Amino acid sequence: MKALIVACFLLAASLISPAQTNSGMSGDEGTILVLENAWNKAEMNKDGQALDELLANSLVYVDYDGSLMDKDQFVASAKNSTVQSLQLVNDNVHVHTYGDSAVVYGVYHEKGVEKGHSYTRNGRFVDTWVKVSNTWQCVASQSTLLSR
Repeated sequence: MKALIVACFLLAASLISPAQTNSGMSGDEGTILVLENAWNKAEMNKDGQALDELLANSLVYVDYDGSLMDKDQFVASAKNSTVQSLQLVNDNVHVHTYGDSAVVYGVYHEKGVEKGHSYTRNGRFVDTWVKVSNTWQCVASQSTLLSR
């Protein structure tokens, strides 16, 4: 299991765009950036196990439409078979650490198919991460659609 998680982090690290990297970034900030990208991959692949590792049991998730979900609801929605994400990437991501917590914000771009209809969403997100037992987990996430 640990080997799978490490492999996922390494894959996600290789997908970080140059625009997302910053030579002044701390080790924790880089780790969190990798975790953000791993989250996108887990959502696209409907990987509930990976999402379970990334998200705290107490997760509070506010979706772009204002709906509120806990961890179980979010993971179930990510695994929904009527939605297929074809692209889910972050842009202009900033990470600010505060000891064992961090705030991440940026822009996401998503394309996919839902109930047979294609969609494109662009939005801003804010995620709050907490380090527990030397492991970072997201405890809160909020996204807002950008106007077209």
